[in-house]
Amino acid sequence: MNSSHPYIWNYLPLALQLLVVVALAGGMVAASFFIGQHKRSKVKAGAYECGMDPVGDARGRFSVRFYMVAMLFILFDVEAVFMLPWAVIFRKLPGMGYPKFFGFSEMIVYLGFVAVGLFYVWKKGILDWGEDKADL
Repeated sequence: MNSSHPYIWNYLPLALQLLVVVALAGGMVAASFFIGQHKRSKVKAGAYECGMDPVGDARGRFSVRFYMVAMLFILFDVEAVFMLPWAVIFRKLPGMGYPKFFGFSEMIVYLGFVAVGLFYVWKKGILDWGEDKADL
């Protein structure tokens, strides 16, 4: 380590990057404020929600299908969370007789359970958005 300058100087590139980021963000906000048009109107003052006019009661009922799809999304998201670390360490898994067979067979069983679940929700019609069915 070069002792000709203090250790804090190693952070100079980081400090410069932070300075550039703050200056750039501040410059964009300032440019938008000075260059942009500021005309108040009833439409701009109104509430904006998903591109639709806010009409009716905010406590409307949602279909059960919405919640079922949300839970399925979480389920298959968790599947990916389990598969990624397995794929990363697959080459390091211990072999029993046949190399890697035990770890591979564990994942096949896991994917079998996931496939059975997917087949079940598919047959239940939860994934069919085109049809107008009653709530499940």
